[in-house]
Amino acid sequence: MNNTVNKKYDALALLSGGLDSILAMRTVMDQGLSVLGLHYVTPFFGKAHLIPFWKDHYGIEVVAVDICQQYVDMMLDGPSQGYGKWLNPCIDCKITMLSHAVELLTEYEAEFLISGEVVGQRPMSQREDALNLITKRAVVRDVLLRPLCAKKLPSTPMEASGLVDREKLHDWYGRGRKEQYKLAAHYGFTEIPTPAGGCCLTEANGAARFVQLLIHKTRPTPNDFALARVGRQYWAGSHWLTFGRTAADNAQVEACLQSSDSTLKVQGFPGPLAVCRPVAEEWDAKAIEDAAALVASYSTKARKHAEKTGEHITVRVQCGEEWHDINVMPSRDNLLDWTEPKPEIVKAWKKDLLEADR
Repeated sequence: MNNTVNKKYDALALLSGGLDSILAMRTVMDQGLSVLGLHYVTPFFGKAHLIPFWKDHYGIEVVAVDICQQYVDMMLDGPSQGYGKWLNPCIDCKITMLSHAVELLTEYEAEFLISGEVVGQRPMSQREDALNLITKRAVVRDVLLRPLCAKKLPSTPMEASGLVDREKLHDWYGRGRKEQYKLAAHYGFTEIPTPAGGCCLTEANGAARFVQLLIHKTRPTPNDFALARVGRQYWAGSHWLTFGRTAADNAQVEACLQSSDSTLKVQGFPGPLAVCRPVAEEWDAKAIEDAAALVASYSTKARKHAEKTGEHITVRVQCGEEWHDINVMPSRDNLLDWTEPKPEIVKAWKKDLLEADR
């Protein structure tokens, strides 16, 4: 149960878990104001499992906020300000979160919002013009405070009213981290989060996985994107095969399973859990068998056993409650042309997108 819902806060803060967002919260808390961190979770970022650690180590209150569908809708409808180097819609990302956060002010009886941005720190989303655009599009001009760079920006209503003391806010600017580390040391933080927010949309390989999905499915679901993050990703035309590299991957694959999925599991040997997800066409028996041979090749003991004895390996195929076993030889020389998504497809996809919009 979320015991923060019935508690009143002075402010709500966007809390990524990065150092800037933590310091922004603590800066306002130092003025005797109560602040609740909103940790937004999407298929592309979110570390809700760290909330207990953040509370104990940084002395902040945080609640996880699921905006998976809203975020995916923004991505699929086309971010108004475009993408960064890969598939990151950084400006629209912040607009989406702030637009959602402002609607929560009444629920928590809070007066204003906090964001950990620093003018000039990030080239796409933290230029001064970008910050102004974000504020305008999210309709938060009168309720948003950026404590780390407040003295570089015009005074807000919260400062003008005396609710927040402007003199106790910061005037940070640019990409340097010296002031952040100094303040973190002042608070006694022994573990310093990395500056990166952990968004896989900013990564070449992550972007490639998602673009491959977007090529074959017009409107993927949050579950589709979550599955695309896991383990190994192989495509043969519109046949989409996912399987784990580790036990943790296998658990994530299992968590993403849907009723229409078929799973593949090597019998008698340790190996990955694989899922065959229908996208544009159903999987026929030949495609399933081909995928099973590929998956079996990633079970080291099964592959070595087959090489030594010449015996086939049993793979269990299951869809819902129905299952059957097939026998295959582990192989990466397959009938179908299984390939992993490559970063090169991202630029080509973005180029096609721009041309289609003209």
